[in-house]
Amino acid sequence: MANSRSAQIPVVVLAGFLGSGKTTLLNHLLHRSGGSRIGAVVNDFGSIEIDAMAVAGALGDSTVSLGNGCLCCAVDASELDTYLARLAAPAAGIDVIVIEASGLAEPQELVRMVLASEQPEIRYGGLVEVVDAAEFDDTRARHPEIDRHLALADLVVVNKLDRAPDADRVLGLVHERTEGAVLPATYGRIDPEFLFDCRPSEERIGQLSFDDLHDHDEQDDHDEQDGQGEPDTHPAHLHSAYDTLSFTSDTPMDPRALMRFLDARPEGLYRIKGYVGFGAHDPANRYAVHAVGRFLRFQPEPWPPEADRRTQLVLIGTGIDADALGKELEACRSAAQETAETDEQAMWGVLRYVPGSEDEPGTP
Repeated sequence: MANSRSAQIPVVVLAGFLGSGKTTLLNHLLHRSGGSRIGAVVNDFGSIEIDAMAVAGALGDSTVSLGNGCLCCAVDASELDTYLARLAAPAAGIDVIVIEASGLAEPQELVRMVLASEQPEIRYGGLVEVVDAAEFDDTRARHPEIDRHLALADLVVVNKLDRAPDADRVLGLVHERTEGAVLPATYGRIDPEFLFDCRPSEERIGQLSFDDLHDHDEQDDHDEQDGQGEPDTHPAHLHSAYDTLSFTSDTPMDPRALMRFLDARPEGLYRIKGYVGFGAHDPANRYAVHAVGRFLRFQPEPWPPEADRRTQLVLIGTGIDADALGKELEACRSAAQETAETDEQAMWGVLRYVPGSEDEPGTP
């Protein structure tokens, strides 16, 4: 049920590790919101705002994109405050605002920024943490601080249960690590009403804001003692160990060459997302690509009207050679230029990773 316009608008922080399914969940909410109107602030990690593009069609002018950086590293909350004020204006008619964090953001810092907002029209609406059930063990091994994120959450969406061979065990582990509600899901499908029900108690808000601001002030004091003049880079944050590569091509990609690249991608290349154009191989569609670990999926969708038909990819990983990977992707583009003709077999490698395709494996 939509909130009364006289009430403060809840601002919900939507967080989760790389590839957990935050954008999929947000898109589901937008298309199933009923009579409620959702505004969104989307924070991409990378210079190409892939996630913002994925939700823009559903939200239109109710979308705010903050790309090419991690919002939790902002020196102050003034920029976020400006956008929250715009979305909370009565003329916008927004009932709930969702901040979709980057997959490498610190939820604690984002909650602090919302709590520190000086906008009287809004209130903190809670933290929703999205968990990839299929990658849960690997995520905790890479980043044990995920347990701390779960402890902060008011609602944990355990996503991709259909891909987890031991879903009950994962659900049990999540229950042990959070005092919030735990909601199982596949493809990010949850009831939009959970956005309004995700309301932390006053006691929980007070405890979180005190601890959060205390930790933030300690970091500021540390920087001042070191005499550092540069903005705080938060070395403990998840993204401090990750590199990102953004790749754009106005020339169609060669499907065979791209599949060779994806099959041989290094272990450190943990996340790939974006859109690929294959030119004459499928002129009507672009292909959304999602890779998490060794999992790979393509999804064909019609090119948006009047959209520039270009490939746009963001690659995120640890210990990766971004320059070398960029050259390999350029070689995929060069191969497309050198291919004078297309044949029906060229797309077979890609189609193996399209949902519903015959013998679809899901992983290379």
